[in-house]
Amino acid sequence: MSKVPLIVNTEWLAERLEDPKLRLLDATTFLKQPAEGGYYDVWSGKEAYEKGHIPGAVYADLLGEFSDPDSEYKFTVPSRDRFVKKISELGVGDDTYVVVYDQGEAVVGASVIASDWASRLAWQLRYEGFDNVAVLDGGFPKWREEGRSVTTEPGSYPTATYSGERRPELLATKEDVKNALNDENVILLNSLSEADFNGETNTYSRSGHIPGSVNVFFGELSDIKTKELHDEEKLRKKFEEVGALDPSKKVITYCGSGIAATWNALILNKLGQTNVAMYDGSMTEWTADPSLPLDKVEK
Repeated sequence: MSKVPLIVNTEWLAERLEDPKLRLLDATTFLKQPAEGGYYDVWSGKEAYEKGHIPGAVYADLLGEFSDPDSEYKFTVPSRDRFVKKISELGVGDDTYVVVYDQGEAVVGASVIASDWASRLAWQLRYEGFDNVAVLDGGFPKWREEGRSVTTEPGSYPTATYSGERRPELLATKEDVKNALNDENVILLNSLSEADFNGETNTYSRSGHIPGSVNVFFGELSDIKTKELHDEEKLRKKFEEVGALDPSKKVITYCGSGIAATWNALILNKLGQTNVAMYDGSMTEWTADPSLPLDKVEK
């Protein structure tokens, strides 16, 4: 079975909907910033899935099933046993390939287009040794806008055998990031907005960014109108400007909770930067430790 691209479009998926080897996963999750500031609210997208989804898709609950239930942080990577059990039950196994999509609304009520919930699950699959996975560009909104088939009929696949091996190099820990502070061969890439990066918001325990970080906002990589990624030249320019495509460097992406950072990591991979890890705890974990440094951009 040939390897699928990292990112596929709606036409590509439509042509393969009847393929018995396809496993289509809806990873919709919702995040909303309180109007008065402070930490965000998150909730499952199961209800949205039940109201309508791409035919054949099964729902993958990032918040409830594909996170560590014992962690103090909501989206911590689960144990390998938990992940393998849950993903096998959804039909993902050694002789299948996966396309993941979401509702495309990265932040509820914000004009930000990114399939970062889908990229999070795709990243987790790669982390656990499954590489034949793609993210649907434009997600469910683009699919629906094009008048393609939508159903409320729940999808179902037979339980599969999953045997990939975990790839620890794709995950960065707090200690890895601390070590990177004084390592010129590692680029720390903040995936949040410029206001978050500058320290102008109060979402986390403390404001600012990890010292030495560069900033590429994950919400600026797609076209609001078409819902598709910008062309490669434009994407390449954004990441080249901060040095993240230097093949001699390792990149650690981070954000708030390890979601948006997987979107930037995916685009970096698409552009040819293979040495990319994602800091799972991100700003939620980093800012909770008062001993760790933060910088702000003074205007």
